Parts: sequence; structure tokens; C-alpha cells
Amino acid sequence: MPDLSLQPARLIRAPGAAPRIARVSAGKADASVPGRSREQRLRALRLANEIRSARAQLKKDLASGKIELAQVLARPPECVRTARVRDVLLALPKIGSVKAGRILADCGIAHSKTLGGLTDRQRTELLNRFRRDGNNK
Repeated sequence: MPDLSLQPARLIRAPGAAPRIARVSAGKADASVPGRSREQRLRALRLANEIRSARAQLKKDLASGKIELAQVLARPPECVRTARVRDVLLALPKIGSVKAGRILADCGIAHSKTLGGLTDRQRTELLNRFRRDGNNK
């Protein structure tokens, strides 16, 4: 009999049935990613810090009114293409968590959608909403 103690266990729950534990084969679970050199790690950290700083500055500019949301939506800068739409909405004055969720739901946008991942329809709907409401809805 094979030694099953070395294989990871996983809880399986079928609809309407009691949960049971199943063994997962060790196949690709042990595959490893080649390590990065020190220079590669430092370069990635620098890039991540630059993106975080630029994103924070953009949110401050949105909050102060220096930049309008329509500008960001129409041509999102590289630093915010991976930011969630919800997080950008929350940076606006008078928009909290509930209102941001309502806006996303009205426009048919998932809470996890990023600015770079918006479809043309979603982008246009958001642009029209903020042009029409003047950020007050």
C-alpha cells in the first residue's frame, strides 16, 4: 500500500453530502519556480514602489479635484491600469463604500474589475454617469 501521509489532503464537499477528505496527487504541486537574482528582485521592488507612489498621488489629486475622474477613465495612466475601479471611486470626495458599490452595480461592473480591464461599454457608462452627475451621485 502506498504511503499517503506525504500527499496533501483536501476537503471535498459535494452538494447535499457530508464533507470528506481526499488525497491530491503530488504531480505538479511540487513544481517550483526558478529563483530570481538579487537585481531582479530589487528592480521589481523599485517598480512596485514607483507604481504605488504614482497611484497614491493620483488618488490625492482626485480627492482634491486637481484631476477629474473622466480624464482618468478616458486614458488611464499606466500606474492605475491595475488598480481596482472601486478603489479609484473611493478616492473621490462624497463617495464611500456603499455609493461606490451602487455605482459599480448600476454600471454592471464587478467589484474586482481593474481600470485596464474595463470594456468599452463599462468605461462609457462610467464616463456618462460622472459627466451627467458631476460626481454627486
